[in-house]
Amino acid sequence: MPAQTRRQFLQRLALRSETLSGASDSTLVCVFLRGGADTLNMFIPYADDTYYKIRPTISIPHPKSGKGSDSSVKLDDFYSLHPKMSAILPVYKEGRLAVVQAVGTDNPTGSHFETQDQMDHGDAFKKTAGGGWLARYLRARFGNNLTPLSAVSIGPILPESLRGAPGASAISSIDEIRIKAPCENPAVVAKVLTDLYNADVGLLSAPGLDTLHLLKRVESLRAIEYKPSQGASYPDSGFARGLREIARLIKADVGLEVACIDLDGWDTHFIQGSVSGLQAGLIETLSDSLAAFDTDLSSRRKQVTTLVITEFGRRSYENGSLGTDHGRGFAAMILGDGVRGGQILGHYPGLNEAKWVLGPAGLEVMFDYRSVLSEVLTKRMALQNSQDVFPGFQPQKIGIVRA
Repeated sequence: MPAQTRRQFLQRLALRSETLSGASDSTLVCVFLRGGADTLNMFIPYADDTYYKIRPTISIPHPKSGKGSDSSVKLDDFYSLHPKMSAILPVYKEGRLAVVQAVGTDNPTGSHFETQDQMDHGDAFKKTAGGGWLARYLRARFGNNLTPLSAVSIGPILPESLRGAPGASAISSIDEIRIKAPCENPAVVAKVLTDLYNADVGLLSAPGLDTLHLLKRVESLRAIEYKPSQGASYPDSGFARGLREIARLIKADVGLEVACIDLDGWDTHFIQGSVSGLQAGLIETLSDSLAAFDTDLSSRRKQVTTLVITEFGRRSYENGSLGTDHGRGFAAMILGDGVRGGQILGHYPGLNEAKWVLGPAGLEVMFDYRSVLSEVLTKRMALQNSQDVFPGFQPQKIGIVRA
């Protein structure tokens, strides 16, 4: 291979920095419930009688309803938990799950696409800061010193939140991370590339070799059947398998800083259900998967923070199709050591929708979603200045993280 062609090949393979893979000090896992999750039926305001009056068929039974396993699980004197979320209850009681009530955007359209796009970009309505909010975070903290495994999205495409992030990758599993070798023997190709890098002096040598070391580490992971820690049992779902892959990457110390994963299907306009049905199945999948993820990463809890958000909540009252239409505020979830867990933060605004004149009705938004993201980034992820990610935005203080 001519020297110039070889050097161009090495440049394409080499990463953008000489400082590459290794254990991350902190990893942010972002879970997006796409479709607008009805969090009023996840964290139930059972002490507000209005909840039961305006949701006659889809409400979740009072903790003292006497309906056994169908009753909601009391959290405090006001809120209870959907019974299908029982798997996550120990995480809440142990103080590793915090919930922020009445979070949302200033978007008045009620459009899934517009609101998701706005949140993925970390913007205000009709204003843009450029690129995705996670991409801006990664650039602010690490510049271009990132590997292809510093930011990962589980799925076929990158979410807009990672748009513009140096080296971000979309994968379904670790098995996809390999050198494509026509001879079906990546080790042979890796050896040839190693020889090329060793023979080539200059700035490309160090990052090139580190890239190959990273690939070899991942190759060794595929050779060993992954066994979750502490007997963690993931459900049989695509979402759970995705979280399992994220846990695998975190424990492999490949330098994972950010991971994104979606759970779709929350647009419950028709026959939403109560303790069973469409939404209950999604709630169970979410809860069981997060609980398994928390157990699997028991030795990494100080390192990992998991954020669960949706584009908007649902209307407070059920519609004529036994479902709920697009609303406003929702409850955000933050899991990890160091959060002010075991409580629901934020003021409950009540369920009176008469005040809404324009846009979709629903739970009044008390916290701009960027306040949640800003606090997580600055208090848990060592971001120095939230203005680097959300320029011009002054976040409200919520108190998600223990002082």
